[in-house]
Amino acid sequence: MRPDVDLARIVRAMRLYSRRGFFVFIIAAALSVVTVGVQLTVNVTQAQPAVVPEIRPGSLAGYLSTKVLPDSLALIPSPPAAGSAALALDEEFSRKSLDLRGTPRWMLAAEDADLTFPHAAGTFSCALNAPITEQNTPHLYILMRRSLADSILSTYAAKDHYSRTRPFAVNKEPICTPGEETHLMDDGSYPSGHTAIGWGWALILSEIAPDRTDAILARGRAFGQSRVVCNVHWESDVIEGRFMGAATVARLHADSTFLADLEAAKAELAAVRVKGLKPTRDCDAEAAAMDLEPPRAP
Repeated sequence: MRPDVDLARIVRAMRLYSRRGFFVFIIAAALSVVTVGVQLTVNVTQAQPAVVPEIRPGSLAGYLSTKVLPDSLALIPSPPAAGSAALALDEEFSRKSLDLRGTPRWMLAAEDADLTFPHAAGTFSCALNAPITEQNTPHLYILMRRSLADSILSTYAAKDHYSRTRPFAVNKEPICTPGEETHLMDDGSYPSGHTAIGWGWALILSEIAPDRTDAILARGRAFGQSRVVCNVHWESDVIEGRFMGAATVARLHADSTFLADLEAAKAELAAVRVKGLKPTRDCDAEAAAMDLEPPRAP
């Protein structure tokens, strides 16, 4: 069963999830948000989303209270045990992924590690073939920021309980974001919070743009695999991180504020497409990097 969640536990759940020394703290809280009217036509200017207070600069509360978040400790199995075939597979996958150091895939992993906004909003722009910006897609922008908090917090019951050691602490090899190493040493590896966030985003965006589902899900998968490439997570961390991302999105669909933002985001994307706005990222370079997929262990 999930232990009671108090303020001290929430504070412990706040972690560094960015590059270049920028601290992003995430927290879930129950918020009452006024639902704004949305014109579901691309010919009408979209209403702006309701203001969501920041917990601290750059960090918004999620849609879900801690009491209704999916419980990772109850939902996922314990991490692979010492001497098990599952752990051997994790270690083999990690060894083979180290060959990607210095490649464009390693660089993409470093980019994927940065969850600060507006940078993170562009993660799926190539997959969508459209930009996600605060100016042109304000509801979608807020939706990504708030669901980030829900997804990451869903992983912490298991993270804190198992306190699994990360790969770089075992293999003594570098990581793609060296500035985060000290923090990550004290942050449980299992399951992967980044993966939960990325897969949650992928599921939400594939609902907003079903015609781009394959590209979006492929990018969501690559986002999680970036954590293995970066040498900060084991493959089993990523697998269960995806599960927690999916569990969080399922629960979000019972939240009326999330659903209102989801519908508004669909209208915003339609408007962006009518305007012909395109991603600002180098999509060819991103695709080439994704093709350098970590080699599958036998």
